[in-house]
Amino acid sequence: MTTLVGARRDLGIYIHVPFCAVRCGYCDFNTYAPGEVEGATREGYVEAALEEMALARRTMRGDDRTVRTVFFGGGTPTMLDSAALTTLLEAVRGTWGLAADAEVTTEANPDSVSRESLQALARAGFTRVSLGMQSAVPHVLATLDRTHNPANVARAVAMAREAGLAVSLDLIYGTPGESLSDWRASLEAAIALEPDHVSAYALVIEPGTRMGGQLRRGEVQPTDPDTQAEMYELADTLLSRAGYAWYEVSNWARSPDQRCRHNVAYWRSQDWWGVGPGAHSYLGPRIGADGAEVPARRWWNVKHPRAYAARLGAGESPEADGEELAADDLRLERVMLRLRLSEGVDAAEVADRPEAVARLVADGLLDGAAAVAGTLRLTRRGRLLADLAVRALAF
Repeated sequence: MTTLVGARRDLGIYIHVPFCAVRCGYCDFNTYAPGEVEGATREGYVEAALEEMALARRTMRGDDRTVRTVFFGGGTPTMLDSAALTTLLEAVRGTWGLAADAEVTTEANPDSVSRESLQALARAGFTRVSLGMQSAVPHVLATLDRTHNPANVARAVAMAREAGLAVSLDLIYGTPGESLSDWRASLEAAIALEPDHVSAYALVIEPGTRMGGQLRRGEVQPTDPDTQAEMYELADTLLSRAGYAWYEVSNWARSPDQRCRHNVAYWRSQDWWGVGPGAHSYLGPRIGADGAEVPARRWWNVKHPRAYAARLGAGESPEADGEELAADDLRLERVMLRLRLSEGVDAAEVADRPEAVARLVADGLLDGAAAVAGTLRLTRRGRLLADLAVRALAF
């Protein structure tokens, strides 16, 4: 019998769908546009994902937890039709079981959904849709290589509401050429649609992407970090005025019930199995069937859909590599991840770093009153410098 060490952890399932209609110039995710995955089909992907779930069940034998959250990410999961997505969700239900109040999310582009597809997903048990709005400003969307019609965001939100799905909107700020007024326009457009949840991420131009090449050749200029900081502060101000509370550095929700429970589980170091090419998984420490303690482990799958399907078709694991995590590793991750949450991290986790805590409070990065009460919580300034705060506390 496999049992957990310490408090019982939740179990989530992440399903990576690696297909996109177009590869955006800024994207460095494991995604493939048509013509980039010769020898790999969407039907073959679904079959391989089902095989991986069967493998997961064998690997986790004796673990009686039902799944609390499921998140379909990508890529654009809705490049698969609703029948295929339903098949995958049914496999999760059949493999582990789904909690009665399970949160089931799919990412989607505004142009990749219809009234019929969203209603079919809702009937299948999906509860949320996370729409890639990114911007409401045409020239910003063009720089990002986003191909959706901005007007279709409102249409997609309305159809999702009609289907009974909760709605999250994803935004990106700091695109080359984006002004503060452009960003304000996007925020105001998003707020006007009254989503349940908003994510806002600063654009990072990664080497190896098309935009990375444009930057290297001087065809685009990166947004000044101070301007990006102003953009973040504007997002927090406008979203707060509209009734959204931040609960993670880049995420705001209308109420605690509308937070993305799946992502919160990551930040709280809960367990998850990642299905699909390039997907990452994590299982915390537990007691194995032989009574011995099994250390925490993280692993990740091979990236290419063809290699992923070939391994599973041959009855092999799709794992590319992995690592075991010692107690010190787990402590570092708890500090790094939980500090990003509004609930903060227990000061006892860094009891050996009192000088660092005092310095961060003095510099305005940590809430002083909360620190005195035993919780380390980032201020707004601290959210802008979250990586610096983590380094000070954990190294």
